[in-house]
Amino acid sequence: MNERQSDTTRQDNSVTVIGLGPMGRAITRTLLAAGHPVTVWNRTAARADGVVTDGATRAATPGEAVEASDLVILSLTDYPAMYDILDGCTASLTDRTLVNLSSDTPDRTREAAAWATGHGAAFLSGGVMVPAPMVGTEAAHAYYSGSEKVLERHLATLTLLGTPKYLGEDPGLAQMMYQAQLTVFLTTLSALMHATAMLGTAGLTAAEALPELLSSADSIGAILRAGEEHPGTALDAGEHPGDLSTITMMGATADHIVETSTSLGLDLALPLAVQAHYRGAIENGHGSDNWTRIIDGIRRPR
Repeated sequence: MNERQSDTTRQDNSVTVIGLGPMGRAITRTLLAAGHPVTVWNRTAARADGVVTDGATRAATPGEAVEASDLVILSLTDYPAMYDILDGCTASLTDRTLVNLSSDTPDRTREAAAWATGHGAAFLSGGVMVPAPMVGTEAAHAYYSGSEKVLERHLATLTLLGTPKYLGEDPGLAQMMYQAQLTVFLTTLSALMHATAMLGTAGLTAAEALPELLSSADSIGAILRAGEEHPGTALDAGEHPGDLSTITMMGATADHIVETSTSLGLDLALPLAVQAHYRGAIENGHGSDNWTRIIDGIRRPR
């Protein structure tokens, strides 16, 4: 391939993937399996060896990678990496579509969208909500935001990665949803490890503890959906009926977790954070409300 591949040699269904960590490699292999010609580039060139063996074309430079396809998918550590890689080939971005699936803040995503459009490129932000091995499976889905027309133009290709869920024109929305989802995910992981460490002090192995703890984690969705046709409706209405559980009751449990963790010599960062939510709600006179009332303190921290 020439250093600057001409538009006339690009295939309409070709895709470029920049960034070949586990997610980037999974994206590349999914596209190859569907018959798309895929050009790849990675800062550490050896990362491309496996997908090149599978049929991808290795670009020598980021500019060559961008010029190989109308659709350029970025799977990087963060958004600053996009500038590091593409700042030297901004002239090649004209009339391309950049789909950035990297993780960062909504504000940085909006800045990146302005940067891309300023260089003549269309831009979509996205977040793939499954681990790399599940990309392209029926269980996979991805959030997107930005121009709906741009998403529609590349819908067939992006659907191969997972069911697209469009959130709106604001390019920061997909990143906001991605970070919100990861808030639930990472907090749950920390809670599982804290609970496993707690049980470990009583002699239970992780192999014994985790099946019980995961059963509890699996039940949370069903518990939160029970009794409400559309979960979140009461929350949106500012209603926090304490008929099934109250701030006072949940706060007492949070106190017990802190006391137990302290006596066992465990790290207190997570239980203290949870305890603070309930204590704040009690101090504000909401002890008889449902546990959802803690959202007030999260929205307006003291």
